[in-house]
Amino acid sequence: MDLSNYLKMDPHLLVGLLNTELRNHCDSLDDLVKTHDLDPELLTDKMAAADYHYQPGQNQFR
Repeated sequence: MDLSNYLKMDPHLLVGLLNTELRNHCDSLDDLVKTHDLDPELLTDKMAAADYHYQPGQNQFR
């Protein structure tokens, strides 16, 4: 999955892509950002601005 333009994506669509990737291919948020070479702070800030927060126990943004 190409997440290289995640900063330009609508966060309500991005949350579905992130959660799919977390569910199917990545064991954690750390694994996701390393796999896709994403900036973890920019990603979590973008998602938090839309009221989505990473839940480690569920391995998804909610």
